[in-house]
Amino acid sequence: MSVPRFSVIVPAYRVHAYLDDCLESVLAQSFTDVEVIAVDDRSPDFCGEIIDAAAARDPRLTAVHLSANVGLGRARNAGLERATGDYVLFLDGDDTLAPGALQAIADRLAATADPDVLVYDYARTYWHGRHTRNVRAGFLAEREPQVFRLAERPELLHLLVVVWNKAYRRDFIAAQGLSFPPGYYEDTPWTYPALLSAERIAVLDRVCVHYRQRRSGNILGTPGEQHLDVFDQYDRVFAFLDARRLERWRPVLFVRMVDHLTTIFNKGERVPRHKRAEFFRRTRALYLRYGPGAAGPGSGSGSGAAVGVRAGGSVRVRTRHLLVRFGTRRAFHLLGAAGRLLTRLRDFAGSAARRARAGWSRLSYRLQLRLPLDPHLAVFAAYWYRGYSCNPAALEAKARELVPGLATAWIARPAYAHTVPPGVRVLHPGSRACQRALARATYLVNNVNFPQYVVKRPGQIHVQTHHGTPLKKMGLDLADHPAAAAGMDFTALMSRVDRWDYSLSANRHSTLAWSRAYPADHTTLEYGYPRNDALAGPPPDAAARAELRARLGIPEGATAVLYAPTHRDYLPGHVPPLDLDALAGALRARGAHVVLLARAHYFHDAEPAGAPPAGVLDVTAHPSLTELCLASDALLTDYSSVMFDYALLGRPIVIHAADWEAYRLARGTYFDLTAEPPGRVCRTADEIADTFATGAHAAPAAAALLAEFRRRFCPYDDGHAAERVVRHVFLGETESPPVAGPVAVAVARGVPGVLPRPAGSAVAHGE
Repeated sequence: MSVPRFSVIVPAYRVHAYLDDCLESVLAQSFTDVEVIAVDDRSPDFCGEIIDAAAARDPRLTAVHLSANVGLGRARNAGLERATGDYVLFLDGDDTLAPGALQAIADRLAATADPDVLVYDYARTYWHGRHTRNVRAGFLAEREPQVFRLAERPELLHLLVVVWNKAYRRDFIAAQGLSFPPGYYEDTPWTYPALLSAERIAVLDRVCVHYRQRRSGNILGTPGEQHLDVFDQYDRVFAFLDARRLERWRPVLFVRMVDHLTTIFNKGERVPRHKRAEFFRRTRALYLRYGPGAAGPGSGSGSGAAVGVRAGGSVRVRTRHLLVRFGTRRAFHLLGAAGRLLTRLRDFAGSAARRARAGWSRLSYRLQLRLPLDPHLAVFAAYWYRGYSCNPAALEAKARELVPGLATAWIARPAYAHTVPPGVRVLHPGSRACQRALARATYLVNNVNFPQYVVKRPGQIHVQTHHGTPLKKMGLDLADHPAAAAGMDFTALMSRVDRWDYSLSANRHSTLAWSRAYPADHTTLEYGYPRNDALAGPPPDAAARAELRARLGIPEGATAVLYAPTHRDYLPGHVPPLDLDALAGALRARGAHVVLLARAHYFHDAEPAGAPPAGVLDVTAHPSLTELCLASDALLTDYSSVMFDYALLGRPIVIHAADWEAYRLARGTYFDLTAEPPGRVCRTADEIADTFATGAHAAPAAAALLAEFRRRFCPYDDGHAAERVVRHVFLGETESPPVAGPVAVAVARGVPGVLPRPAGSAVAHGE
């Protein structure tokens, strides 16, 4: 068996939202002589399952599952033990390789006769879509000599101290005995020894890694005592210098160390308040131990010039060093506080200006924010105040039933006020009563975001229910689809997402999609969809269903097909995707006794439709989509999320995919619906008519597709989702997560259900 050119080691812990992209970025490279070793560091999310699925698709990937969580460094060691390639590369599970990166690395290694270490560049990729190349990219200029030792290019020490921007010859790793220690900042005692030991170093002036800048959940951005591990890591670095008699590098690495330690200290979110004094004290101890005048091999301040690195810096940097040396933590803190105060003053001035521009319309809201929260008030809304519907409606009804003393209110535009049931207070958007309720309610529940001005108060609980299992790309995933994003302000979007305490999910597919699209610190409740309780529960008896069908005007004996298309936000205006007059005529011509129940997307429900053609009933104004599903015999849709709900009924679903390629390209989708449909896929009206006229929509092949679709997307919909959510959120009962029913995907490890917010996690369900 031939030895691969590259071994790419990918440790994975709480990165399930990004891991599939990471692995695919390696496996899809044009250069294919590579093995991937993906190490599941006992991740509590879905990383292990994602790794196993990738290994099943591609034999070049080896899955490693650790029996305990050992940390990033030792997870990499586990991968190293299994590596067989000529060169070893490391890639974190939330980052990706740039297209063509492996070919470029292979070409450069060949051109430089296989150096010990090849250093390449990276670009930071931000959640809002911006890409920024490393600001020190100039250090990677491919100038003579092409192969060198660190003393000839000491500026490489000023690059980011990470292991994943280099390719290491595996024989070199073994010869030097390189391995990762436990604890945070494990890259430090690997990177410096690797560069200092290498006899032959080369550089590649090309971005090979996309370094994801997560909004939250980054390990080093997570507060905790683990940040004190950095002191042990620098002890290891200086022990290495002593063991190898590399005295001349001590002043250089001393400066780098002090800069690093003071940077960590100044990032107030890292070191806990009760540990800050200890952190500063230990920083001073290392300063005295390894700094100018310290006892030890080669200590002194003059040898930095021997390797051509200036150990000075700005006045502010030199001041920071002096304050550390003399242990004046308060003065050091004041120096940092002064800078932060200036920033806050600028922010405050800008915020004040924005508040002034907002005018007096929200004065009532601002005043109400000064009053205490009402622990017995819950405010609900859905679809930008269109009325009582969807998941929030199911939760409101169940909360009224189960929560003693709870008062509920629903925000609805006047035109939709009639949809709100008796006993629920109606609030009109923008009214003083509405502003008062938004400011003082303890619970805020919506299937979209509340307006930008709404403040998340301490003690207030925001529940984001969403309004469908996502087929189309959502949130930050629209950054690569500008036609669909249509100028979306991703920064403002994420500030609204930051208000969420809970995010509901109907299935694992949704959990993964939401964690990518809306990365923030909240708890995901993978409980099923409350709005589907009526579909998953006992069906209405024959008399009740007959009465409902008669009320809708469905002729006796007719096959009622609910037609519910989605919106195409990348197209100007509204162009119906299907000519219902032509379809109804084609059905009649084939002798099919079919009536179409046409329900327009809610973005177009106010547009005049005119009289429907023969064989078509316009049910857009009907207040309950659930009733329409129960009354119908089959569903015809294109890409609407209603298909995921309707699958619960076990009734036929037909997909109209006339513009699938254009839709997928412009909007973006999470999977190929035409390859994994819930039933027959048709491209034209004639194909749809043939399908219903011949009974192909209900044939065994279509039923098998539906069963698989239902198994994948409806694992928890058992008629009790609303009760589970209410008991968890409103009553604090967290002991009974849902168990997937017989249609669920088997979960290899752990019981799915509530995925709690771990400390420092970017997303509650495993970021």
